[in-house]
Amino acid sequence: MKAIKIMFWVSTVLIFLFEGVMPAFTSQTEMAKDGIRHLGYPAYFGMWLAIFKVFGALVLIIPTLSIRIKEWAYAGFAFDFFFAFISHAHVDGFGGMTFFPLVVLMILAVSYFTHHRIVNASVTIDKNV
Repeated sequence: MKAIKIMFWVSTVLIFLFEGVMPAFTSQTEMAKDGIRHLGYPAYFGMWLAIFKVFGALVLIIPTLSIRIKEWAYAGFAFDFFFAFISHAHVDGFGGMTFFPLVVLMILAVSYFTHHRIVNASVTIDKNV
């Protein structure tokens, strides 16, 4: 169980850094705004995307929040990464950066599945007490 918890925390902290900390500090830079424009999205989309990413990352990293709320955050990030892949593929073709959202999606999947392993193990322990 210790290895599962380590995998959970490493993957979840990576998601928190990529999707919470980085957007909080970089979403209003010209480079970020140019990236949103390059993909064909309106300027306001980038601001709202950053806000939801920060909130979603906080939901994943705070252990005491409801499992149901965490499910919504995981789903939101999964859609975000999948559609980022589609947007980059559509605009830029299949270059190296096109696949980066899928790599982060795999890290998210590790966080998601290990989170459920930990929750299921704690439910089993509670039933046995």
